Amino acid sequence: MKIPKRFRTYCPFCKKHTEHVAERVKKGKASSLTRIERQKKRQMGLGNSGKFSKVPGGDKPTKRIWLRYRCSECNKAHQRPCFRAKKFDFSE
Repeated sequence: MKIPKRFRTYCPFCKKHTEHVAERVKKGKASSLTRIERQKKRQMGLGNSGKFSKVPGGDKPTKRIWLRYRCSECNKAHQRPCFRAKKFDFSE
């Protein structure tokens, strides 16, 4: 799927249609203090690991694409609900 890098769309901060630049949202760093990580650390030791001994499944055939739209006038960014696509890049 290809979308243009720059296009005119509605800015919720300016409350009008302005030119926006689309950028892909990068995945943030995972926290080591999540609930499941604490459970996993508690479980490790002697014996069976229970639900943590299962082999993880494969990836989904399509990934969710998250985009951030940055207004060229007020320079603020907003996001819309993400969509799924196998391939994604910007055209231009």
